[in-house]
Amino acid sequence: MKNVILLRYGEIHLKGKNRSFFENILFQNLQKSLAGIDCKVSRISGRYLVSDYDQRITSQVIEKCKKVFGFVSLSPAWEVDTSIENIKDAAMDLVQDISMIHAHKPLTFKVKTKRADKKFPVPSDEFSAQMGEFVLENFDGFLVKMQGYDIELNIDIREHGKTYVFWQKIDCLGGMPVGSAGSGLLMLSGGIDSPVAGYMMAKRGLKLSALHFHSYPYTSIQAREKVLDLAKILTNYTGGEITVYMVPFTRIQEQIHQKCSPNYMINIMRRIMFRIAERLCVHNKIQTVVTGENLGQVASQTIESLTNTNSVMQTIPVMRPLIAFDKIDIIKIAEEIGTYNTSILPYEDCCTVFLPENPIIKPSIKNSQIQEQALDIDALIADALENIEVLKIKP
Repeated sequence: MKNVILLRYGEIHLKGKNRSFFENILFQNLQKSLAGIDCKVSRISGRYLVSDYDQRITSQVIEKCKKVFGFVSLSPAWEVDTSIENIKDAAMDLVQDISMIHAHKPLTFKVKTKRADKKFPVPSDEFSAQMGEFVLENFDGFLVKMQGYDIELNIDIREHGKTYVFWQKIDCLGGMPVGSAGSGLLMLSGGIDSPVAGYMMAKRGLKLSALHFHSYPYTSIQAREKVLDLAKILTNYTGGEITVYMVPFTRIQEQIHQKCSPNYMINIMRRIMFRIAERLCVHNKIQTVVTGENLGQVASQTIESLTNTNSVMQTIPVMRPLIAFDKIDIIKIAEEIGTYNTSILPYEDCCTVFLPENPIIKPSIKNSQIQEQALDIDALIADALENIEVLKIKP
């Protein structure tokens, strides 16, 4: 009998003949998440197992497992060789643990048996009834209740000769395994929204890289470090390191400020950012751009502004997972994933440099193109890409 952690996936059950593709990626991501921890990771007919770890760090192992997208729940469990006596021994230990946790409190319980191994001699419902009687006979203060119970004692009899006995089901994040849906380049500004957008797309299986535009010396070293800290937090959820492309944007902003109409400055800046993002995607074989844009939140996020900036993209699509979210909902997710306190640090990003008093909220594509004629956009982009800094941010 030994302690293990049993993990279950969700949406992957809906996959057909290509289910193994998703299962394999999920297995690899779980291994990456537990890198550095001495343990064994294995797979058993639609479930995953973490075993042979130091019991003193169980809570640490659980926290890492919970953040692997694709799993919907996990359970600390006893693993035994399948036999009625072994299952009773495990149930005895488990109920003793429950009694210690809930001391002096009468508990109602239900036994639920899953018999994947049809060679096991007792049908599921019958075995549940037998185990319920066993608990009642050996422990005071427990009452059977089929609905509205306090504790569910689970017995999972698997085909490979092992049985898992547990009572806790801890929620995981769900979603799809990172890397199963392709790759994306997150435009990471340093604000609240973009890290949440990256988190949400990683949850749908997208492998992330990040792109940040800086305007040193108008923006500070602290602003740069803030963005790298956000990328590091995101690595808790992305199944490994994140490549961050740091693009110098100072010269471009100075040129826009000198040569373009003030009310079009933000619009032109965004159009050039999107062009740079697309070129990076094409060069690095990244399949989509991800932004934290939210409809109507600021001048550059009206339907006209979004259409305008989209128009410069030739081959790469743009994903905007927060497009219909209320700000309060975005903040809630940021707090849950641990990015909020870093995002609100008072270090300005390049979007606040040379900020016009009255940015246009309904820019026309034709007028944007006229404004851009004052700039040598190809040369500006080439210069920015030549001076790009590429950083590998590890978990």
